[in-house]
Formats: sequence, C-alpha cells, structure tokens
Amino acid sequence: MSRKLRVLALVREGHVPPESTEGYSDDEIDAWKAEFDVVDTLKSMGHEVLPLGVYDDLGPIRKALRDFEPHIVFMLLEEFHGVVTYDHAVASYLELMRQPYTGCNPRGMLLSKDKSLCKKILAYHRIPSPKFTVFPRGRRIRRPKRLAFPLFVKSATEDASLGISRASIVRSDEALIERVRYLHELTKGDVLVEQYVEGREIYVGVIGNERLQTFPTWELLFSKTPDDQPKIATRHVKWDRDYQERHGIMTQAAEGLSPAVDARIHKICKRVYRALGMSGYARMDLRVTAEGQVYVIEANANPNIEFGEDFAESAESIGIGYESLLQRIINLGLRYRAPWQWYVPG
Repeated sequence: MSRKLRVLALVREGHVPPESTEGYSDDEIDAWKAEFDVVDTLKSMGHEVLPLGVYDDLGPIRKALRDFEPHIVFMLLEEFHGVVTYDHAVASYLELMRQPYTGCNPRGMLLSKDKSLCKKILAYHRIPSPKFTVFPRGRRIRRPKRLAFPLFVKSATEDASLGISRASIVRSDEALIERVRYLHELTKGDVLVEQYVEGREIYVGVIGNERLQTFPTWELLFSKTPDDQPKIATRHVKWDRDYQERHGIMTQAAEGLSPAVDARIHKICKRVYRALGMSGYARMDLRVTAEGQVYVIEANANPNIEFGEDFAESAESIGIGYESLLQRIINLGLRYRAPWQWYVPG
C-alpha cells in the first residue's frame, strides 16, 4: 500500500472539477474530465488532494505551497496566461520553489513544445522525421525546392490540433501560401510545413525518468472514412464526439504490424524521449507507411491521461490499471532529481 500524500493538482482556471459528475451534461464534463478523473481517483486512493485553478498569477501557487505543504504537485496545467508554451515556466517555478511535481521537466517540455526546434534535434540524432521548413510570421512564403507536394501545414507551437483540418494538406504553391497565411493570422505565430506522410497514425506512450517503458502501440482508426480522403487527426477528430461517431473514429491497439516494425517503433520512441531530455511520461505520435517506414511526427510531454483515452487504455492493456498508472506518475515525480537536489554551487 502506497503512503498517503498531500497532492496539489494544478489545473486551468475554470477547470477545477466538481465533487461529482452528477447533473452535468457530456459537453460540460468534457471540459474538465481529465482533471476530474485524476483528482477523483487520487482521492479514492486515500490521497489528500487540493485542486487549484491557475490562469495568469503564480501567487495562488506560492500560497498553496506554503499553506498546504504538498508532498507533490500533480501538473495538469497545459498553459499559463493562455500561452501553451508557458507550461514549462510553471514547472520551472516549481523547481525554483524546490517542489516535486509530476510529468516532464521544464527543458523537455520546452524542446518538445517547440516543434521546429524539436525536429532539428531529431535530425541531429538521425531520428526519422518528415522533411520540413518554418515560415515565420511576416516573412515571405517561398517553398524550398527540397519539399515536394503534398505538404502538411500546422502551427509551430500550438497543440490540440488547433488549425488542423483537411485543408492542412496542400498540393500547390497557391494553396500553401493561402494556408500559411491563414495560420499566421489564427495563431499569431510561426508555421511549420512538413512533407505529408501517407500511412497509419500511431501513438506510443512512454513512461520513466532514466529507465523507460513503452506501452503497446496504439492506432487512430478511421473506419468510415473513404480511402481517397486523408486520415489525419484534425481538431474534430480529436475532440468532437459526434464527429467521431459519425466517421467511425476510434483508437485501439495497432494490429498487423510486423514484430520488426513494432520493435523499431518502440526503439525510436525511447530515442526521441532521451534526445529531448524528457522525464515523467509522454506520448509519441508517428506515421508508419505501407512499406513499414517509421516517421516521428511529434513528441507530447504530459499528454492527456483521462480515463478511457489512449494513454491510459494502452497502459491498461498490459495490466497497469488507472490507479496504478497515476501512482506510478506520482512516484516518478517524487524520484526525479531536479537540479536543486544535486547541484553544488561553486
């Protein structure tokens, strides 16, 4: 039996979960389901849990650390002041306060969230990833000759498939310019353009600090999507339950991969995790072609861990129940050796 801990759960302001889901609609629950699943499960395990909503002020975090004295902070915050790339700054603040927390360390979060920098690091380590270029906002949009159509256009920093739709796949310079300009306006940031890889959409969960474990290979399936339409994880595909049901979209254990390809996928995922200096847990997004070529698309630090989603489901498939998964995440956070724990000033 694990010891009972005081756990401070950091969530986005407005996503502090209620005590029960009773009386709420599915749409209302969707907004804070991950937060509810984590907080409710930790409480049922005997931990004392304090959920704290945060938006643009570190003051409440400091006060909770002082008054509640948590053994660990459960990091469910994915942004700060609405900026998704600032989650690493909150983890950095926790380290400055010498406070253990769950999930990825600040550097791993920073490197994985910056998609263009991430891809440069993968290229240095010779980890297979689609060819790419970045179009900064306000600069001329001109396709490099090394990039051939079709191309995939997405934000260089935003997550949750923001701005991704079927129109994200472009097949002409005119369409490329139009889509890049659209994303510049939508996100106010840089745009990443990469070679589109036709193939299976694969996810692999990775957990650990030094010793890593990968969960079984998971696949995003489009059972009702015509073969001539692109199968990509658009915003509707990821978050619209009605759309998912209409188009037969689901995730499950990947079938039909050869043992050699599956082994290569898991080896690559661990290489990515280490190359980016990640810790805690992550989910790797990959594409696998019909010929068995594997390409890394993204590395996601602190992915969605709500009950029933692919990360928790893949863990469950090998006997790691939801309570055990959350406890393992907490244990990894307690064991992570942040610089304040070992650095000796000169």
